Amino acid sequence: MGTKLIIDTDPGVDDALAIALAALSPDVELLGVTSVFGNVPLDRTTSNARRLLELFGRADVPVAAGAARPLVYSKPRDAKAVHGGDGLSGHSYTLPEASRPLDERDAVRLMLDLLEASDEPVTIAPIGPLTNIAALLAAHPGAAAKIARLVIMGGGVTFGNSTTAAEFNIWSDPEAARRVLVEEDVPVVLVPLDLTHRCAVDGEWLAKLAASGPVGATLEGLTATYRQHYTRVFGEDRMVMHDAVAVAEAISPGILRTETYRVDVDCGLGPARGQTLVDRRRLGEDDPQFTPGRPIEVAMDTDLDGLRGFVLDRLTGAAR
Repeated sequence: MGTKLIIDTDPGVDDALAIALAALSPDVELLGVTSVFGNVPLDRTTSNARRLLELFGRADVPVAAGAARPLVYSKPRDAKAVHGGDGLSGHSYTLPEASRPLDERDAVRLMLDLLEASDEPVTIAPIGPLTNIAALLAAHPGAAAKIARLVIMGGGVTFGNSTTAAEFNIWSDPEAARRVLVEEDVPVVLVPLDLTHRCAVDGEWLAKLAASGPVGATLEGLTATYRQHYTRVFGEDRMVMHDAVAVAEAISPGILRTETYRVDVDCGLGPARGQTLVDRRRLGEDDPQFTPGRPIEVAMDTDLDGLRGFVLDRLTGAAR
């Protein structure tokens, strides 16, 4: 079947595109989807994930609910101003009701069961706060051996979006992010804002998506509030599909070009809380300014038009 994949998500408009990318790709075996708080509260992210899978004809994929709050501190705010009150520009009502019941297992148990049942390592794409992933690795350290890699949408090398310093997913639970990015020994590709902003799509791209058929039209209809937000950010009709960029790498390894850096996460309570500290200096371990911690892969570049075309082809059925 190709890539065995689990998506951990907080849908979210860009999450909707990312889930669609995996669910509609013929070379992906989507094993499960787990929900987490983030863009909107957990009950809404869970409902959105289930109804999106129904839209994509993927009622075969189990959905389990995960963490409703961060590991340590309460999160000050969600992202309703960007994604709409329901997480999908107020248009979640256009999605079909889910026919498959919510899985009785929680997110950690579902991920663990799927990993243990697989005959080969599984890729996990965490595209929301990292709370579920931190809980999985803390409670079941042996699970790490069954993870091929974590392809994480999160962080920023040079800027943030929730604050000047911090990107939303990492800022939502810095302690969980530090556990996963710094303290665990699992292969990681971090896909930061610096790259996802460069992969923004325009009105012409979205029009092609809408014209591709009922699924594409419904997806495009979910973008209104999100698109308006990014039109203000860019000063023109462009929209960032953050999470879909990470899932593209998860299902097509190497579509993003990475550099190996040591990364830390600011877990203090000051204005830099949630910042990903990406050390791009080339220092040896004997240098007194050497950053401790493990190196991870950070996605820094891609063929921008090729990436946009890859995502559009998968969403419109051109790749099938």
